[in-house]
Amino acid sequence: MIRFLVLSLLQRNGTSQGRKSPLRGARCRERVRQRARRRPVGRPGGMRMPRNDGHRITARMPRPSGRGGMADALSAMTVLSGKTGSVRTAYRCRAYPTPEQAAVLNRTFGCVRVVWNRTLAARHARWHTERKSTSYAETDRALTGMKRQPDLAFLGEVSSVPLQQTLRHQHAAMTAFFAKRARYPRYKSRHGRQSASYTRSAFRLRSGNLSLGKTPGVLRFVWSWPNVDPAGLDPTMVTVSRDPDGRWFVTFAVAVDTPAAPEPTGEAVGVDLGLSDFAVLSTGERIPHPRHMERRERRLKRYQRMMARRQKGSANRTKAKRKVARAHSRVRDARRDFLHQQSTALVRRFAAIAVEDLAVANMVRNRSLAKAISRTGWAEFRTLLTYKAHRDGRTLAVVDRWYPSSKTCSACGHLLATLSLGTRHWACPGCGTRHDRDVNAAKNIAVAAGLVETKNACGADVRHEGPPSVRSAVNQEPQPARVGTPRV
Repeated sequence: MIRFLVLSLLQRNGTSQGRKSPLRGARCRERVRQRARRRPVGRPGGMRMPRNDGHRITARMPRPSGRGGMADALSAMTVLSGKTGSVRTAYRCRAYPTPEQAAVLNRTFGCVRVVWNRTLAARHARWHTERKSTSYAETDRALTGMKRQPDLAFLGEVSSVPLQQTLRHQHAAMTAFFAKRARYPRYKSRHGRQSASYTRSAFRLRSGNLSLGKTPGVLRFVWSWPNVDPAGLDPTMVTVSRDPDGRWFVTFAVAVDTPAAPEPTGEAVGVDLGLSDFAVLSTGERIPHPRHMERRERRLKRYQRMMARRQKGSANRTKAKRKVARAHSRVRDARRDFLHQQSTALVRRFAAIAVEDLAVANMVRNRSLAKAISRTGWAEFRTLLTYKAHRDGRTLAVVDRWYPSSKTCSACGHLLATLSLGTRHWACPGCGTRHDRDVNAAKNIAVAAGLVETKNACGADVRHEGPPSVRSAVNQEPQPARVGTPRV
């Protein structure tokens, strides 16, 4: 099948395996260099759209929204829209398909996987053999060829729109990869989350009743927003998904008017994220760590042992596997609910927020702290803060990760030479001020971002949402490092 796709793509470009392409050699390399110069460069590490439950999400621009509480629905908010004064919002609700509808949707998920995996394999093979990229139009024509094959005739039994949409999603994923915003796309597995997207030509929403193309009956879903009438929605896309724990969801992507920004508060705060406490504010307040996984880990281990004893391929193993997935989803939902509540509270309370640019992917390489860091959700918390601050007109400043916030005295600016992780309190040898390590770091983060004025208010390397970055603190006020770490 991969050979068929590669050959079909080559023949449409007037190139075959037996004839040398005119773009090879020096001309090919020159064309690659020209494309690289035209290609926009972005920051590595693209954000994924959240698979959330009970909240709004934003797509990178961060995935999803800020209502506290765990409803069986998720509303996602993005700040990009083609209309002036509007935003794109996604409402994610629990769905309850009938057995007949579930069978059709499961076949659709399987067809989406087949199209995605075969197209990705053809892209990969063509790039490594011909050093040519594949456009969306070429994959679209290859999809038509796939449907004509006898062994893939089942692709015509489901709606064609989800198959077209998966090609668009893969094209966007490849574009993000070449722009260094995301990793290389991976093959889809039947064991993970499954989804299929329907555009306006493949669904109908009338009086709150949802019908999908080639799916019998009306798909029942539970609406969790009493102040929003589902009958008045005009969604541009509907996505049906199924989690590994067996729960079904339907997501409505709509464009709504820009929400009114909350009243300005004029207050600023620095936030220092940690492990003993989830966050410490420059005001001295501490947000305790909920430790969701620690409270459910014993039951999760028991479910995993039960699954390991079941024979592979048996119905009992499938049931045990679903229990493990449900235990994981409970932890994930509780953590996401906590992150939404805390990020919403900060954005509503403060006009300016400063956080550290933590390299979570590098920090988890520490074998002693990797487990605790992975359970905290720092990266998702940063994502939620970013889109909520943008949505509500707040200022979010990100301080450089190398700024010595813990070792710098927030009162006089004295910089220590070393400060071990075990030292939680210390006294400044310059002014004698006693510091709590985390509170002092939060104050310095606010100072480095230029949000507050103190004797140490020189500003550090920081990225602002609006104004340009301030100068480096090292260039403005160099402080000689003194040997020793005072302890209290």
